[in-house]
Amino acid sequence: MLVKFENPALLSRSIELISELVTEVKIRFSEYGLSITAMDPANVSLVSFKIPKSAFSQYIAEVKEEALGVNLDNLKAILRRCGSKSILVLEKKENSNILEISIHDRIIRNFTLVLIEVDTEEKQVPNLEFSAKVEINSVDIIDAVDDCNVVSDACSFIVQDGKFIVEAKSLNSARSEFSGDEVKMEAENCKARYSLEYLQKFMKGAKLVEKTILQFASEHPLRIDYKGEKMELTFILAPRVETED
Repeated sequence: MLVKFENPALLSRSIELISELVTEVKIRFSEYGLSITAMDPANVSLVSFKIPKSAFSQYIAEVKEEALGVNLDNLKAILRRCGSKSILVLEKKENSNILEISIHDRIIRNFTLVLIEVDTEEKQVPNLEFSAKVEINSVDIIDAVDDCNVVSDACSFIVQDGKFIVEAKSLNSARSEFSGDEVKMEAENCKARYSLEYLQKFMKGAKLVEKTILQFASEHPLRIDYKGEKMELTFILAPRVETED
């Protein structure tokens, strides 16, 4: 297996995000491209990351699918060595337990990463039904979540009478309200509450794309999609169901 990627910063930033949820993953290389799907140890959130085959300048796979177990802390430390104009090459030779990583700049720098056994059950993004789909400017949802984090450890996503509302209440409160002029909605009235600890981690992915897509339903999981030309990043988050004060 050998792949060449001319936008390593995209991969590096995505690996940084995923590493905040899990420490070890299987990176899959298939006829469709690179993919990672993993669930955090608390079984509260799931992440799915994909880079299509077309995004690579070179993509050679000897088998239909190959899964490489990696420690994300070790991988991201290497990826941080990429510059803005670097070209990244990943290669695994047949019957080897080493991932060879080359960073091509003015000179070529070579690293090796020992592959590991990742003893996790194969995960899939669940096929969920939602009553609300909201497409919002990424900067707006980042600000709304940050506002809520000032006053609470959880916030509610609400659709009410054609408006999308992000709200947190404890002793103090914060509320951001968006009309149909600011967001694109296909939604029925609903409300669900989610952990801000997780949401703030997910919001780092919003910095990679202009638009964020949110899907949720009353007391149901939240799905967040970040879709770019060269990648797809999806998070699923279980709701917080305790009674609000």
